[in-house]
Amino acid sequence: MTKHSEGFIDHQIVRPIPNLTFVYTVIIRFDTIENLKKWMESDNRKKMIEKVSPLFRKNDNYKIKSGLDFLFESKSETKVPVRWKQYLATWSAIYPLSLLIPLVLLPFLRLLKIPTNHYFDGLIISGGIVFLMVYVVMPNYTKLIRKWLYK
Repeated sequence: MTKHSEGFIDHQIVRPIPNLTFVYTVIIRFDTIENLKKWMESDNRKKMIEKVSPLFRKNDNYKIKSGLDFLFESKSETKVPVRWKQYLATWSAIYPLSLLIPLVLLPFLRLLKIPTNHYFDGLIISGGIVFLMVYVVMPNYTKLIRKWLYK
């Protein structure tokens, strides 16, 4: 059983959305990738997969991800950049945003007559930064620095 495996943290089952999706996703968290790999290759897991395989529409399919790897996914690359490059790329993208976004959003909030509130301002600013990072900056930035990232 997964719960008794070394390094197991927790699991989550993401159920399909009725009339929209048909895929169940199981997210299993371990303390290290090594412990996760041990579990994925274990006899216990193989037995569990054999038991439920008649319920699968397709073969057992899994991906091992950690942290912010989704920001570095590439259709042309099969591997994920090393962590220190992920760190530098993320930091170098967030730093200018953390300087620019408050300059843009705070005057806009005051224009809307929203009073100054450190916590609310922080919520809006961080939301803006994360939105831009996930949808605008990182998809383009990772293409720009692809050679360095995957070297």
